[in-house]
Amino acid sequence: MLKLVLSLAFLFCAFTVASVAAEPSKAGADNAELAYDLVTPPHPTADPSKIEVLEFFWYGCPHCYHFEPHIKDWLKTKPGYVVFKRQPAIFNAHWAAHAKAFFTAESLGMLDKVHDDLYDAIQNKKETLESEEDLAKFFAAHGVKEEDFHKAYKSFAVDAKMRQAEVLAPSYGIDGTPALVINGKYRIGAAKAKSFDKMIETANALIKQESAAKHLK
Repeated sequence: MLKLVLSLAFLFCAFTVASVAAEPSKAGADNAELAYDLVTPPHPTADPSKIEVLEFFWYGCPHCYHFEPHIKDWLKTKPGYVVFKRQPAIFNAHWAAHAKAFFTAESLGMLDKVHDDLYDAIQNKKETLESEEDLAKFFAAHGVKEEDFHKAYKSFAVDAKMRQAEVLAPSYGIDGTPALVINGKYRIGAAKAKSFDKMIETANALIKQESAAKHLK
């Protein structure tokens, strides 16, 4: 039954989940060939002197998994003034479990080490990795002491990030994954862009536009 529920969830991860956009956004405002929506209202970024790119994703989403190589290729060529952040989206308990795995790995300082393996375990090995016990075994296999895992998993820092993640995606008008947000102003969704290449193309164009406005080089 669990596999059936997860399979159905996978099918819908790139489509509508829980949109809270109050009104339709103007898409492709600066280039009719680009596929994006405006974030209304725009969100402030952590560092106004940089261009921020957020990727909203879910480890259980096959579309996110297949988008990952595109992101990695893009990261090799992105300008130095671009700050990239991965942000787990949370729309239900399955998404929350995997978001907690991400934040726990981040708390343990080993996100780079396990990010790909979390995708591989869930997408290819068909492991659910939703319970604390299953995740403890996963992290133990990556050299984390059980005590350290449970401490991080139940920490205030992880709990705080989980609470923030529950409201963050809807606040940007995110209703499916993968999705990118450029500098708190522009939302690029897979369903609208229709291809990963178009998502990257649109992101680059908007980054160029924002960097020109800030006179960044």
